[in-house]
Amino acid sequence: MITLKPDTGPAVNVVVQGAVRILRVAPGQTDLKNAAAIQFADLQVGDRILVRGIPSADGQSLTASTVIAMKRSDVEAKQQQEREDWQRRGTGGLASAVDPASGTITISVPAPGGTRTVAVHTTKDTIIRRYAADSVQFDDAKSSSLSEIRAGDQLRARGARSADGSDFAAEEIVSGAFRNISGTVSSLDAAANTLTVADLATKKPVVVRISAQSQVLKLPPQIAQGLAFQMKGGARGAASGAPGGTAGGTPPSGTAAGERAAPPDSARQQRQQDDQRAPGEGGNARPGRAADLQQVLNRLPKASLADLQKGDAVMIVSTEGTASGGVTAITLLAGVEPILQASPGGAQAMTLSPWNIGGAGGEAGDANP
Repeated sequence: MITLKPDTGPAVNVVVQGAVRILRVAPGQTDLKNAAAIQFADLQVGDRILVRGIPSADGQSLTASTVIAMKRSDVEAKQQQEREDWQRRGTGGLASAVDPASGTITISVPAPGGTRTVAVHTTKDTIIRRYAADSVQFDDAKSSSLSEIRAGDQLRARGARSADGSDFAAEEIVSGAFRNISGTVSSLDAAANTLTVADLATKKPVVVRISAQSQVLKLPPQIAQGLAFQMKGGARGAASGAPGGTAGGTPPSGTAAGERAAPPDSARQQRQQDDQRAPGEGGNARPGRAADLQQVLNRLPKASLADLQKGDAVMIVSTEGTASGGVTAITLLAGVEPILQASPGGAQAMTLSPWNIGGAGGEAGDANP
């Protein structure tokens, strides 16, 4: 007997009798030519299986004729390889323009001093997927097309980057429409894993669901103050050509978009020291450095709904949501009162990357989309 949890719907009991064929296939394999026969005892909890057979009258059980299995260890190894490949050969940012005729998407990616424009080129062989409206799971992304990508969408691509980083030949693309919400918590429902946020932009309440994949973080007061100070300085620094603000956000010659040119040893040592302190601390804070917030988030311990209180200020990146209302949090950051006081539009100026759901913000990061 196997208890099978389908991708949708309730669990099903699968009866596997002695004569039933059980085959093992590799992740990504599309036929049974190279499938290997295994025994019932070789199956383990966590394996993915496809069962062919005869369902019972009540639909709660199935008598199997064939069981096709992907071993959990094989799936995890495949996922790790893909994560590494998305990190090594990936790029991502906000779509600013889509040209269906040429198959080109223009995106803005983080770069030293601001952002850089990259032209993502697609072909008829490019795999295009789109995130579901209320899912933070890459596995839930659906097959899509260039016509569904809109300006303002988040996009990641895997493929080959040109030498100067301005062009990208995409083998695979995943895109999605995500919301940035900033406001105050007006109520909490621990039983339902939800909170209601009074959105500063729309002046309307938004119900936000916290799922197992949601990243909940809370800034310590000192770091929040440092980030708020940096935001104020960033606007002045960009206008005056302060360090870190190159025209148009163009990185040094020969540096790919989102990558830093290797500094001299002394400068590298100073940068490492700066990175170890909170933004805004000491005399070496670099105004306008877009990556600082993401670096801080990567070092913060995880929080939970229990760490939040009514009246707390939060910044949220969420799914687009469905017609039934409510959104699912991808990243929820609390302790942001100083940031929103420094700039009511802080959530837009310091956009939290939705690719934290298993991916990378910018050109290099945590790999899978």
